[in-house]
Amino acid sequence: MELRQLRYFVAVAEELHFGRAAARLLIAGPSLSQQIKALERDLGVPLFARDRRTVALTSAGAALLPDARALLDRADELRRRARQLSGADPVRLGYVNWLPPDLTARTSGVAQLYVDTWVVPSHAQAARVADGSLDLAVCWVRAADLARHGLTARLLGADRLYAVSTGADTGPVRAADTTVLVDDDVTSWSSWNEFAEEFAGDTGARVVRIHNGAITGPAFFDHVRACATPVLNSPKGQTTPLPPDLVRRPVVDPEVVWTWSLVRRDDEVRPSVLAVVDAVTRDVGDLGLRRAGAWLPADDPHRALGG
Repeated sequence: MELRQLRYFVAVAEELHFGRAAARLLIAGPSLSQQIKALERDLGVPLFARDRRTVALTSAGAALLPDARALLDRADELRRRARQLSGADPVRLGYVNWLPPDLTARTSGVAQLYVDTWVVPSHAQAARVADGSLDLAVCWVRAADLARHGLTARLLGADRLYAVSTGADTGPVRAADTTVLVDDDVTSWSSWNEFAEEFAGDTGARVVRIHNGAITGPAFFDHVRACATPVLNSPKGQTTPLPPDLVRRPVVDPEVVWTWSLVRRDDEVRPSVLAVVDAVTRDVGDLGLRRAGAWLPADDPHRALGG
């Protein structure tokens, strides 16, 4: 069964005359008759009772006509939506390592969204939005970054960071009793380093400076084994499976929260970009930032949500 056959069926049903229907459809009469017969074979029921003088809908044809019209209406709406999207400006989105799981569903029918595969750190993604290389980015930013680059941020996600330690104790650990790693490679770890150092300054956590990129991955686990206290896990390591000799422990007093922002330019006026921003951030809420005991850096643009 093809959509064109359904259109032929509806036309004949409305005209009740094969000749007039063929003229309306701009096809030859014998071709129309053949297509109707093929549709009847596919459906397994006769749609029309016809003789040399008259054409009438059968009871099955009359029952199926509303369904055929509804299917054609939906097909037309699909074409209209596709035409709208084909004429829309593509929206380029960059990210670090996290995207909302329902991103595609939220942006479907809103704009042509292209997710950039060049994964770079948060500060670099924000700079790419500022220079026009991207339209939007999901990243961690400070209010000062937004002001310097002429950007606006909306809250999109929040990760409660945890600690990793040796032993069997999986109970909560006070932030002051944790260690945080800071890497010398500021090209890759600038945002994390700023976050980690402020966290340590506010809570009394111990800072260990490294130079081997071991903020994540197997080398991170080696540092955990070498440290006497639990080590704060970065958001880039949230999905890394733990080895069997290590455990995950919640951090308390305070709880440590890393925020993800959807960043755009202040002067952005393109409807497609603004529509994506609204679609992706709609109903996000405060993501627990109002919870008592949540810690965010002082210059986090979403800190006000936490009181």
